[in-house]
Amino acid sequence: MKYDWILDVLADLKTFAHANDLRVLADQLEETRQIAAIEIVSVSDMTGLVAHGDDTSTGTYSGNARERARA
Repeated sequence: MKYDWILDVLADLKTFAHANDLRVLADQLEETRQIAAIEIVSVSDMTGLVAHGDDTSTGTYSGNARERARA
C-alpha cells in the first residue's frame, strides 16, 4: 500500500519511547498506529470508487482560476 511506511515510522517511535521509559507516549503511539492502519485501509477501499475522467456530472464554480488580487 501507498502509506504503509507511516506504520513502520510509528512502530519505530513506539520502540524508542519504550526504550526511554516514555510509557504514555508509547501507548499514544500504539493508538495512533492503530488509527493510521484503519484509515489506510479505508483510503485503499475508497480508491476503486473514485471516478477518473468518466464523471459526466456538472458542478458550480464561483471563481476564476486566473483572478488574483493585484498590488
